[in-house]
Amino acid sequence: QLAAILRSGKLWNILSLTVGGIVAIFLGLLTSVYVATLHENDLWFSNIKEVEREISFRTECGLYYSYYKQMIQAASIQQGLHGLVYDNKTESVRTINILERMNVYQEVFLSILYRILPIQQYLEPVYFYIYTLFGLQAVYVIALYVTSWLLSGTWLSGLLAACWYITNRIDTTRVEFTIPLRENWALPFFAVQIAAITYLFRSHLQPAQERLTLLAVFVATFLFSLTWQFNQFMMLIQALALFILDCFDILPTAKVTWLYIIQISGLLLVCALQFFNSMILGSLLISFNASILIARTIQKNLKKGSLLNRLGKLILHALLVSSLTLLVNKFIKKILNLESDEHIFKFLKAKFGFGATRDFDASLYLCEEAFGLLPLNTFSRLSDTLLFYVYIFVLFPMTVTAVIVALRNLSCSNQALEKMEECTISLKPDAAYNLIHTVLFGCLALSTMRMKYLWTSHMCVFASFGLCSTEVWRLVLKCAHLYTSQRVSTMLTAFHKRLFSMRFLSCDDALHNEVMHHSVIFFFF
Repeated sequence: QLAAILRSGKLWNILSLTVGGIVAIFLGLLTSVYVATLHENDLWFSNIKEVEREISFRTECGLYYSYYKQMIQAASIQQGLHGLVYDNKTESVRTINILERMNVYQEVFLSILYRILPIQQYLEPVYFYIYTLFGLQAVYVIALYVTSWLLSGTWLSGLLAACWYITNRIDTTRVEFTIPLRENWALPFFAVQIAAITYLFRSHLQPAQERLTLLAVFVATFLFSLTWQFNQFMMLIQALALFILDCFDILPTAKVTWLYIIQISGLLLVCALQFFNSMILGSLLISFNASILIARTIQKNLKKGSLLNRLGKLILHALLVSSLTLLVNKFIKKILNLESDEHIFKFLKAKFGFGATRDFDASLYLCEEAFGLLPLNTFSRLSDTLLFYVYIFVLFPMTVTAVIVALRNLSCSNQALEKMEECTISLKPDAAYNLIHTVLFGCLALSTMRMKYLWTSHMCVFASFGLCSTEVWRLVLKCAHLYTSQRVSTMLTAFHKRLFSMRFLSCDDALHNEVMHHSVIFFFF
């Protein structure tokens, strides 16, 4: 029986899964220790006064932390919540509902957790706060690791993605010096959502696996939406990616429909928790997703006909969805008398040269460096670790393949389902989703520097997937007319042997020694 298990490869799969999982957890914890060490060394945090620690939370970070502190210092949890719902300290001569206006439920939850856990004697509130956020970095790295592993089929790809994330930390995260920022809470959950969606698009999932994956996507989407005020714009880009791929038959329509519904449900649940925040109800995401579902019922047989016939249908479908989105959004805002997000559209209009604006909030965004174009020196830093070069090397053939597959899918739309599956086998749905994800979020990062952290972290995933994937190497060698199965195996084997000794995976000696020293202490403890 043991011989049969060995022959079937099950034991090897279990061993690989175990080792890969241990490595993922180790790298996640190592990242948490690393950023905590950087924060401590930069500010000497454990040796300064309490007021100095609080002052170190710059700009709006201090405001978010103040609500956490207010909840902890309240006489009871009920009084703390009452103080946030009827807040008269944040804005002069006004009483506002903080839970409605700001995404601070994470501070509320953390403060309640701190109050009920028996840790007050051992851990100060500020440390509980920052350690939680450093701990979320472990979740972030593990999610990136898993996504790359799912795409490539080998955990060595996840190892490479995690190492790239750590060595490029200047451009992948800023958690160590802007700890309470909303993105530091939200991006780990967004990475978990991407990993779950990547798994969802794998073929031959059992119904139970699919349901559990959809539940994971919903939970991650909800937590991402709850913790960041810019969630609706990120998910709008995600919905646009799903829409494009679905139109070209690269993704299964039923699963895409579930993702649209999950996005709407997650936002509506957040809306309810934020006392029916009208800005969420008037978001473009809800209007866009609802318009897609409506347009599908109006336009049927979109995926039948000749190439030109289908292209014409798709153009009309896109125009219908766009028109419905604007109409539905205008209708909702008219009903709710909503103008709370108008400054964002004025900012976008002025940013891209469609006219000046005198709106104060929009002008404030225009003055912020974080909302400007991505600096060119970002690419030089990413190139120093070879990440950007590898990313472009993988991106180009994958993009060409996606275009070819899309046209081929449109051309073979009248064939049987089996033939259609043969047309799409050269680009798997999970790889296609991550491709369009990285392209669209790359465009967002180029236009708005603050959003680069969405792109650079996924850049690590995509580049490592390309280096470790048999399919990508097969594609590259076929384009160069050099393809043989032996060459693919030889190149991947040589790459795996060199993985741990490559120069771009190492930090300088001092940094490496410091990280390993604190990591050994942490794990021993």
